[in-house]
Amino acid sequence: MAYLHKFNSTLHLMDKDARHLFSVGAMATIIFPLIVESALNIMIGMIDTMMVAGWSESAVSGVSSVDLLSILFINLFSAFATGGSVIVSQYLGREDGRNSTRAARNLIYITVGTSLAVVVLLFLTRSAIISSLLKRADDEVQRDALLYFFPIILSFPSLALFNACSAIARSTARTKRNMAVSLVMNLMNLAGNYTLIYLLGLGALGAGISTLISRTVGALILFALLFRRSEVICIRGFFHIDVDFDLSRKMMRLGVPQALDSGLFTLGKLLIQSHIAALGTSALAVQAVVSNFNGYANIAGMSCALAAVTLVGRSAGAGRLDEERYYTRWMIFASIVLTALTCLPLFIFTPQFVSLYGLSAESAQMAIPLCRLILFMCSTLWPFSFIIPYALRSTGDATFTMSVSIISMWLFRVILAIFLIRHLGFGVEAAWYGMYTDWAVRSLVYGIRYHGRRWQQRKVI
Repeated sequence: MAYLHKFNSTLHLMDKDARHLFSVGAMATIIFPLIVESALNIMIGMIDTMMVAGWSESAVSGVSSVDLLSILFINLFSAFATGGSVIVSQYLGREDGRNSTRAARNLIYITVGTSLAVVVLLFLTRSAIISSLLKRADDEVQRDALLYFFPIILSFPSLALFNACSAIARSTARTKRNMAVSLVMNLMNLAGNYTLIYLLGLGALGAGISTLISRTVGALILFALLFRRSEVICIRGFFHIDVDFDLSRKMMRLGVPQALDSGLFTLGKLLIQSHIAALGTSALAVQAVVSNFNGYANIAGMSCALAAVTLVGRSAGAGRLDEERYYTRWMIFASIVLTALTCLPLFIFTPQFVSLYGLSAESAQMAIPLCRLILFMCSTLWPFSFIIPYALRSTGDATFTMSVSIISMWLFRVILAIFLIRHLGFGVEAAWYGMYTDWAVRSLVYGIRYHGRRWQQRKVI
């Protein structure tokens, strides 16, 4: 009972009339810090791209290409973190403090251990990877990409630790903490970029070193906070390694399908990127700018998707099937409204924002309509294609969401986009047309699944 008192007094989540596990106000206190946190996390990549723009266009292309490659591994760590947070959230829903804490520790073990293996692999193959990814790009683009890639590889353990600790904090609704640490990371990255890129003249390498330092500091702060006795989930005793193979298996059962999904998803994007590289450095630069707009446009939606993991996961742990559907609908609605509100200023002032990237006049004219289109599609179609699967995964329906995602992505996002480029003469826009088709198909299939009952019959714990 002491655990329950600490949990409820810390979070203040219960609705006053007890009809719902989370009140509207409680949902807002979870979502809005997540929006700020997501915006700050996206800005790390955007700041790198924008600040190297003043160095050279080849640096923009090289940095953006490595950032796209990094997403493959970022999504891997995020997948394990999300799988672990589902387990933690469901144990919290059951009011099982002991197992929620053990799950949190094992989440960190799995995520950081995986990242160390990734670092060794990438360190040995980094040159071959860049050559393969950008074999049709100019030599300067490849050189800048390789310089930026080295410190980014070294930052992956810190990024994995940050994702795991951030997921644990989200499970206990401590999203303000993540927001504050993300702000510190961005300020450090901004100062580091200015110092290393311009004052010390390190260019793309400086951008990578700055990201490495900021990620390391942020991860260590979140990790240290989890050792406080006042925490809902306190991981004291973490260094007395106690791997719970049953909990680890449950996390892997949720995390591996999502990791496989995310991995194949990013490989498909890299395949498309290689075809865009063949269109020239300007095309790569335009793709980088539109991708940055896409990242910004998805901030509110991804925040609602991450909130859905906590809300639906807690509901599943408490055995509240009605709440699972209730919070899924709420997050879709919130995503549509919040994305539209955050994208409107960027839509109106798209030319001004595009000008900050230092593109040539021809490239800027190509980028502006594509940037405006992505803002519109993220406000209308994206929520149905991504928030519903996050809710489904929170009840354990991970294999279905993985299967739909992989099939739809390769058929429409990859094959259709490559067909448009190679056989119909399309340019950069082909990648985005294929993506919108993919979103439409996902929305239809996931919507049908949501209106059924099978996803609520899964058992995770």
